[in-house]
Amino acid sequence: MSDRSLYDLPRWVLAIGPVVILLAVFAVLFLTSPFGNLDAVDEASTLEILWMLTIIGSIAGIIPVAIGMLWFPFIRDLDPRYLHAFLAMAAGVLAFIAVEMTEDMIFDYGVNVENTAVAAAAAIVGIGGTFAVMYAASKWRQRKMADTERSGLEIAYLVALALGLHSIGEGLAIGVAYIDENPTLLMLLVLAFVMHNVLEGPTVVAAVARDRETPMLRHFAAMGVIAGGPVILGGWIGSLAHSYLLAVLFFAIAIGAILQVLIEVAELIRFDAEAVLTRVNAATFAGGFVLMFLLEDVLTDVLLEGWLIPV
Repeated sequence: MSDRSLYDLPRWVLAIGPVVILLAVFAVLFLTSPFGNLDAVDEASTLEILWMLTIIGSIAGIIPVAIGMLWFPFIRDLDPRYLHAFLAMAAGVLAFIAVEMTEDMIFDYGVNVENTAVAAAAAIVGIGGTFAVMYAASKWRQRKMADTERSGLEIAYLVALALGLHSIGEGLAIGVAYIDENPTLLMLLVLAFVMHNVLEGPTVVAAVARDRETPMLRHFAAMGVIAGGPVILGGWIGSLAHSYLLAVLFFAIAIGAILQVLIEVAELIRFDAEAVLTRVNAATFAGGFVLMFLLEDVLTDVLLEGWLIPV
Protein backbone atom coordinates (compact mmCIF):
# COMPACT_ATOMS: atom_id res chain seq x y z
CA MET A 1 0.00 0.00 0.00
CA SER A 2 1.40 3.39 -0.98
CA ASP A 3 1.74 6.30 1.40
CA ARG A 4 -0.97 8.19 -0.48
CA SER A 5 -3.48 5.32 -0.32
CA LEU A 6 -2.82 5.05 3.40
CA TYR A 7 -3.87 8.68 3.84
CA ASP A 8 -6.99 8.02 1.76
CA LEU A 9 -8.31 5.45 4.25
CA PRO A 10 -11.35 6.52 6.31
CA ARG A 11 -10.47 8.54 9.41
CA TRP A 12 -12.04 5.99 11.73
CA VAL A 13 -9.81 3.26 10.25
CA LEU A 14 -6.70 5.39 10.82
CA ALA A 15 -7.81 6.00 14.42
CA ILE A 16 -8.92 2.46 15.34
CA GLY A 17 -6.42 0.44 13.27
CA PRO A 18 -3.48 0.64 15.70
CA VAL A 19 -5.78 -0.27 18.60
CA VAL A 20 -6.90 -3.44 16.81
CA ILE A 21 -3.29 -4.41 16.08
CA LEU A 22 -2.29 -3.74 19.70
CA LEU A 23 -5.13 -5.88 21.04
CA ALA A 24 -4.16 -8.69 18.68
CA VAL A 25 -0.52 -8.60 19.86
CA PHE A 26 -1.65 -8.42 23.49
CA ALA A 27 -4.00 -11.39 23.01
CA VAL A 28 -1.32 -13.52 21.34
CA LEU A 29 1.12 -12.85 24.16
CA PHE A 30 -1.42 -13.53 26.88
CA LEU A 31 -2.88 -16.69 25.33
CA THR A 32 0.39 -18.30 24.24
CA SER A 33 2.45 -17.39 27.34
CA PRO A 34 5.75 -17.62 25.40
CA PHE A 35 7.83 -17.10 28.55
CA GLY A 36 6.14 -19.86 30.54
CA ASN A 37 9.23 -22.02 31.10
CA LEU A 38 12.55 -20.55 32.22
CA ASP A 39 13.98 -23.69 33.79
CA ALA A 40 16.79 -23.84 31.24
CA VAL A 41 18.14 -20.37 32.03
CA ASP A 42 20.80 -21.74 34.39
CA GLU A 43 22.17 -24.00 31.67
CA ALA A 44 21.98 -21.42 28.88
CA SER A 45 25.09 -19.73 27.57
CA THR A 46 25.57 -15.98 27.85
CA LEU A 47 24.97 -15.63 24.10
CA GLU A 48 21.70 -17.57 24.33
CA ILE A 49 20.52 -15.40 27.23
CA LEU A 50 21.36 -12.20 25.36
CA TRP A 51 19.58 -13.45 22.24
CA MET A 52 16.43 -14.34 24.19
CA LEU A 53 16.45 -10.96 25.92
CA THR A 54 16.84 -9.33 22.50
CA ILE A 55 13.64 -11.03 21.37
CA ILE A 56 11.79 -10.14 24.58
CA GLY A 57 13.05 -6.56 24.46
CA SER A 58 11.90 -6.20 20.86
CA ILE A 59 8.42 -7.43 21.80
CA ALA A 60 8.18 -5.12 24.82
CA GLY A 61 9.90 -2.08 23.29
CA ILE A 62 10.21 -1.78 19.53
CA ILE A 63 6.97 -3.45 18.42
CA PRO A 64 4.57 -1.34 20.57
CA VAL A 65 6.37 1.88 19.60
CA ALA A 66 6.00 0.92 15.94
CA ILE A 67 2.30 0.22 16.47
CA GLY A 68 1.87 3.63 18.09
CA MET A 69 3.55 5.29 15.12
CA LEU A 70 0.75 3.98 12.91
CA TRP A 71 -1.36 6.85 14.24
CA PHE A 72 0.79 9.29 12.26
CA PRO A 73 -1.57 9.57 9.24
CA PHE A 74 -4.44 10.35 11.62
CA ILE A 75 -2.44 12.94 13.55
CA ARG A 76 -1.04 14.48 10.37
CA ASP A 77 -4.41 15.80 9.16
CA LEU A 78 -5.47 17.32 12.48
CA ASP A 79 -6.28 21.02 12.71
CA PRO A 80 -3.24 22.95 14.08
CA ARG A 81 -5.09 23.65 17.30
CA TYR A 82 -5.70 19.95 17.88
CA LEU A 83 -2.20 19.08 16.75
CA HIS A 84 -0.88 21.38 19.48
CA ALA A 85 -3.19 19.58 21.89
CA PHE A 86 -1.71 16.27 20.79
CA LEU A 87 1.77 17.64 21.41
CA ALA A 88 0.60 18.69 24.87
CA MET A 89 -0.69 15.17 25.47
CA ALA A 90 2.71 13.82 24.46
CA ALA A 91 4.26 16.19 27.01
CA GLY A 92 1.88 14.79 29.63
CA VAL A 93 3.07 11.28 28.83
CA LEU A 94 6.69 12.38 29.20
CA ALA A 95 5.94 14.22 32.45
CA PHE A 96 4.37 11.12 33.98
CA ILE A 97 7.37 9.03 32.96
CA ALA A 98 9.70 11.57 34.58
CA VAL A 99 7.71 11.57 37.84
CA GLU A 100 7.48 7.78 37.92
CA MET A 101 11.17 7.33 37.19
CA THR A 102 12.08 9.79 39.94
CA GLU A 103 10.07 7.69 42.38
CA ASP A 104 11.65 4.45 41.15
CA MET A 105 15.13 5.96 41.20
CA ILE A 106 14.79 7.00 44.83
CA PHE A 107 12.70 4.27 46.45
CA ASP A 108 13.43 1.17 44.34
CA TYR A 109 17.13 1.67 43.62
CA GLY A 110 18.64 4.63 45.48
CA VAL A 111 17.74 3.36 48.95
CA ASN A 112 19.44 0.04 48.16
CA VAL A 113 22.80 1.58 47.26
CA GLU A 114 25.22 1.05 50.14
CA ASN A 115 26.59 4.60 49.97
CA THR A 116 23.60 6.94 49.73
CA ALA A 117 25.87 9.93 49.11
CA VAL A 118 27.25 8.28 45.99
CA ALA A 119 23.73 7.46 44.83
CA ALA A 120 22.63 11.06 45.38
CA ALA A 121 25.68 12.34 43.50
CA ALA A 122 24.96 9.98 40.58
CA ALA A 123 21.36 11.22 40.46
CA ILE A 124 22.34 14.90 40.53
CA VAL A 125 25.09 14.50 37.95
CA GLY A 126 22.89 12.34 35.73
CA ILE A 127 19.92 14.72 35.75
CA GLY A 128 21.83 18.00 35.74
CA GLY A 129 24.55 16.90 33.35
CA THR A 130 22.16 15.42 30.80
CA PHE A 131 19.87 18.45 30.94
CA ALA A 132 22.79 20.85 30.54
CA VAL A 133 24.34 18.97 27.62
CA MET A 134 21.04 18.61 25.75
CA TYR A 135 20.11 22.23 26.43
CA ALA A 136 23.46 23.49 25.14
CA ALA A 137 23.17 21.26 22.06
CA SER A 138 19.67 22.59 21.43
CA LYS A 139 20.80 26.21 21.60
CA TRP A 140 23.76 25.51 19.31
CA ARG A 141 21.45 23.81 16.82
CA GLN A 142 19.05 26.77 16.84
CA ARG A 143 21.88 29.23 16.19
CA LYS A 144 23.15 27.17 13.26
CA MET A 145 19.75 26.89 11.57
CA ALA A 146 19.63 29.05 8.44
CA ASP A 147 15.90 29.70 8.57
CA THR A 148 13.57 30.53 11.41
CA GLU A 149 11.38 27.45 11.12
CA ARG A 150 11.82 24.86 13.82
CA SER A 151 12.19 21.29 12.60
CA GLY A 152 9.68 18.89 14.07
CA LEU A 153 11.84 15.98 12.93
CA GLU A 154 14.71 17.14 15.14
CA ILE A 155 12.37 17.41 18.13
CA ALA A 156 10.97 13.97 17.33
CA TYR A 157 14.46 12.48 17.45
CA LEU A 158 15.05 14.16 20.83
CA VAL A 159 11.77 12.75 22.13
CA ALA A 160 12.77 9.29 20.86
CA LEU A 161 16.15 9.63 22.60
CA ALA A 162 14.56 10.62 25.91
CA LEU A 163 12.09 7.75 25.71
CA GLY A 164 14.91 5.39 24.78
CA LEU A 165 16.89 6.34 27.87
CA HIS A 166 13.76 5.71 29.92
CA SER A 167 13.33 2.34 28.22
CA ILE A 168 16.65 1.14 29.64
CA GLY A 169 14.96 1.06 33.05
CA GLU A 170 12.21 -1.16 31.66
CA GLY A 171 14.85 -3.51 30.26
CA LEU A 172 16.61 -3.71 33.62
CA ALA A 173 13.42 -5.06 35.18
CA ILE A 174 12.95 -7.58 32.36
CA GLY A 175 16.56 -8.79 32.58
CA VAL A 176 16.36 -9.33 36.34
CA ALA A 177 13.04 -11.20 36.09
CA TYR A 178 14.49 -13.43 33.35
CA ILE A 179 17.65 -14.30 35.29
CA ASP A 180 15.60 -14.92 38.44
CA GLU A 181 13.57 -17.48 36.43
CA ASN A 182 10.28 -15.77 37.26
CA PRO A 183 8.10 -16.32 34.16
CA THR A 184 4.95 -14.84 35.71
CA LEU A 185 6.64 -11.58 36.62
CA LEU A 186 8.35 -11.51 33.22
CA MET A 187 5.01 -11.90 31.41
CA LEU A 188 3.46 -9.22 33.61
CA LEU A 189 6.25 -6.79 32.80
CA VAL A 190 6.10 -7.47 29.06
CA LEU A 191 2.30 -7.04 28.92
CA ALA A 192 2.42 -3.83 30.96
CA PHE A 193 5.26 -2.39 28.86
CA VAL A 194 3.50 -3.28 25.61
CA MET A 195 0.35 -1.53 26.77
CA HIS A 196 2.01 1.71 27.79
CA ASN A 197 4.88 1.78 25.25
CA VAL A 198 2.34 1.97 22.45
CA LEU A 199 1.76 5.58 23.54
CA GLU A 200 5.42 6.34 22.87
CA GLY A 201 4.79 5.97 19.14
CA PRO A 202 2.41 8.94 18.77
CA THR A 203 4.47 10.82 21.35
CA VAL A 204 7.45 10.62 18.98
CA VAL A 205 5.67 11.41 15.72
CA ALA A 206 3.47 14.21 17.08
CA ALA A 207 6.26 16.72 16.50
CA VAL A 208 6.78 15.49 12.93
CA ALA A 209 3.10 15.89 12.08
CA ARG A 210 3.36 19.69 12.06
CA ASP A 211 6.12 19.69 9.42
CA ARG A 212 5.10 20.36 5.83
CA GLU A 213 6.86 17.31 4.41
CA THR A 214 6.46 13.76 5.61
CA PRO A 215 9.85 12.26 6.59
CA MET A 216 11.16 9.24 4.77
CA LEU A 217 10.30 5.83 6.19
CA ARG A 218 13.88 5.33 7.42
CA HIS A 219 13.37 8.18 9.91
CA PHE A 220 10.34 6.46 11.42
CA ALA A 221 12.27 3.19 11.62
CA ALA A 222 15.25 4.91 13.25
CA MET A 223 13.10 6.75 15.80
CA GLY A 224 11.25 3.54 16.64
CA VAL A 225 14.52 1.73 17.33
CA ILE A 226 15.90 4.66 19.33
CA ALA A 227 12.76 4.86 21.49
CA GLY A 228 12.08 1.15 22.00
CA GLY A 229 15.41 -0.57 21.31
CA PRO A 230 17.08 0.36 24.61
CA VAL A 231 14.71 -2.08 26.35
CA ILE A 232 17.03 -4.70 24.86
CA LEU A 233 20.13 -2.96 26.21
CA GLY A 234 18.54 -2.68 29.64
CA GLY A 235 17.69 -6.38 29.56
CA TRP A 236 21.32 -7.24 28.82
CA ILE A 237 22.54 -5.04 31.66
CA GLY A 238 19.95 -6.43 34.07
CA SER A 239 20.95 -10.01 33.29
CA LEU A 240 24.72 -9.50 33.40
CA ALA A 241 25.35 -6.87 36.04
CA HIS A 242 22.42 -5.96 38.23
CA SER A 243 23.67 -2.80 39.91
CA TYR A 244 21.46 -0.44 41.91
CA LEU A 245 23.91 2.40 41.40
CA LEU A 246 23.97 1.84 37.64
CA ALA A 247 20.17 1.85 37.62
CA VAL A 248 20.13 5.17 39.50
CA LEU A 249 22.49 6.70 36.93
CA PHE A 250 20.46 5.46 33.94
CA PHE A 251 17.21 6.71 35.47
CA ALA A 252 18.78 10.09 36.25
CA ILE A 253 20.03 10.46 32.68
CA ALA A 254 16.57 9.66 31.36
CA ILE A 255 14.92 12.18 33.71
CA GLY A 256 17.32 14.93 32.66
CA ALA A 257 16.65 14.17 28.99
CA ILE A 258 12.89 14.25 29.48
CA LEU A 259 13.02 17.61 31.27
CA GLN A 260 14.91 19.11 28.34
CA VAL A 261 12.53 17.56 25.80
CA LEU A 262 9.54 19.06 27.66
CA ILE A 263 11.07 22.49 27.06
CA GLU A 264 11.59 21.65 23.38
CA VAL A 265 7.97 20.56 22.98
CA ALA A 266 6.71 23.76 24.65
CA GLU A 267 8.89 25.88 22.33
CA LEU A 268 7.64 23.93 19.31
CA ILE A 269 4.04 24.79 20.23
CA ARG A 270 4.97 28.41 20.95
CA PHE A 271 6.55 28.69 17.49
CA ASP A 272 3.19 27.96 15.83
CA ALA A 273 0.84 29.53 18.37
CA GLU A 274 0.75 32.64 20.53
CA ALA A 275 0.09 30.73 23.74
CA VAL A 276 1.35 27.38 24.98
CA LEU A 277 -0.98 27.09 27.95
CA THR A 278 -4.55 26.98 26.65
CA ARG A 279 -7.57 25.15 28.05
CA VAL A 280 -7.33 22.46 25.38
CA ASN A 281 -3.58 22.00 25.83
CA ALA A 282 -3.91 21.87 29.62
CA ALA A 283 -6.68 19.29 29.33
CA THR A 284 -4.75 17.05 26.94
CA PHE A 285 -1.55 17.40 28.99
CA ALA A 286 -3.49 16.18 32.04
CA GLY A 287 -5.12 13.49 29.90
CA GLY A 288 -1.75 12.14 28.76
CA PHE A 289 -0.50 12.10 32.35
CA VAL A 290 -3.62 10.31 33.64
CA LEU A 291 -3.69 7.83 30.75
CA MET A 292 -0.11 6.78 31.45
CA PHE A 293 -0.97 6.44 35.14
CA LEU A 294 -3.86 4.14 34.27
CA LEU A 295 -1.77 2.02 31.89
CA GLU A 296 1.37 1.90 34.01
CA ASP A 297 0.20 1.80 37.63
CA VAL A 298 -3.46 0.75 37.61
CA LEU A 299 -3.08 -1.88 34.88
CA THR A 300 -0.01 -3.33 36.57
CA ASP A 301 -1.82 -3.54 39.92
CA VAL A 302 -4.82 -5.25 38.32
CA LEU A 303 -2.62 -7.83 36.62
CA LEU A 304 -0.56 -8.32 39.75
CA GLU A 305 -3.57 -8.88 42.02
CA GLY A 306 -5.67 -10.67 39.41
CA TRP A 307 -5.32 -13.77 37.34
CA LEU A 308 -1.66 -13.58 36.40
CA ILE A 309 -0.11 -13.73 39.86
CA PRO A 310 -1.96 -15.79 42.49
CA VAL A 311 -2.33 -13.99 45.79
